[in-house]
Amino acid sequence: MKKLAMSIAMSATVAMGGIEDRTEARAFTGAGGKTLLYRWAEKKPSDGAKVPLVLFFHGAGERGDDNKAQLRHGVADIVAWLDAHEAGFKFVAGQVPAGKRWVEVDWAANSHSMPAEPSETMGLAIELMDALLADPTIDTNRVYATGISMGGYGTWDIVCRRPEVFAAALPICGGADVTQAARIANIPIWAFHGSKDTAVPVIRSRSMLSALWAAGSDAHYREYPDATHDVWTRTYRDGEVLSWFFAQTKDGG
Repeated sequence: MKKLAMSIAMSATVAMGGIEDRTEARAFTGAGGKTLLYRWAEKKPSDGAKVPLVLFFHGAGERGDDNKAQLRHGVADIVAWLDAHEAGFKFVAGQVPAGKRWVEVDWAANSHSMPAEPSETMGLAIELMDALLADPTIDTNRVYATGISMGGYGTWDIVCRRPEVFAAALPICGGADVTQAARIANIPIWAFHGSKDTAVPVIRSRSMLSALWAAGSDAHYREYPDATHDVWTRTYRDGEVLSWFFAQTKDGG
């Protein structure tokens, strides 16, 4: 398959401790009265410059109502990288309630059609995002989405629903509606999957990347040979990946 190159991730040393202390528990109530629990991290630049906004979408195992479990995978590595390399940033990691999904589709299926409306939790995440984008301190040319597994589906979903917002996306072992590829062909995307994933079929990433390339996208794809479902650990610890991700801007600057 064109561009379906497999590569081994470079590793980077990242401090893992203290992510609960580094983030603040918050709650957002949408227009319909429903509430989204989320963790918030920010770093204010000394010069008052505008900062990027990063949205993280967790996996199925981190659902609940403790407003902590979504920190389990990936968040510490991302925030540590941002702390080390960005003058300032704002970071959001929402939590899906038990029994709900970022995208209400079958993860084991080889394909799906994007629901006409976002799931309840995704709808709240979009409302929160729009509220944050009204903040003049956020650089609207640097809004990023990334997530794992169920959150990989969420990453694809929010980018397809709101393609005008995002500077780049980093979906990990997720899936998307291939008919939406043309809508996001101009967004820098780097997707990741394990070739032996038994939780989310690898065809989900392969087919979406093929659709993107057919639509003229120069999206990147890394498939880890012989890897199963957890490819997020090595991906978020790869300095090359995060450096590329946060170098993307909507205005191309």
